[in-house]
Amino acid sequence: MMAEELKKEQDTSSHLERMKKNLEVTVKDLQHRLDEAENLAMKGGKKQLQKLESRVRELETEVEAEQRRGVDAVKGVRKYERRVKELTYQTEEDKKNVGRLQDLVDKLQLKVKAYKRHSEEAVSHRL
Repeated sequence: MMAEELKKEQDTSSHLERMKKNLEVTVKDLQHRLDEAENLAMKGGKKQLQKLESRVRELETEVEAEQRRGVDAVKGVRKYERRVKELTYQTEEDKKNVGRLQDLVDKLQLKVKAYKRHSEEAVSHRL
């Protein structure tokens, strides 16, 4: 009876030992799969990171170009503002000159009329 119990215990122990080894193999296999999956994820993550970094560089280049265009546009606006001021000043000066010339023309026309009147009076006195 003891021999039977011993045999039974040995069989159970042997069976449990085989199950333990099978589970260890399964754990190693699952660990290997997990490592491979992590490596693939890391590679994919690195590729994704590289793509994102590349896109960031592209966007930074675009921003710099837009900033340069903005600076150039501001310079152009300032240049045209100066030109408008110059032309406005010149126009005002031209208007003043036209006004002075018109006054001079009016005075000269009055003198011409006065000379004409004197001339007519002189002619009529001679007759």
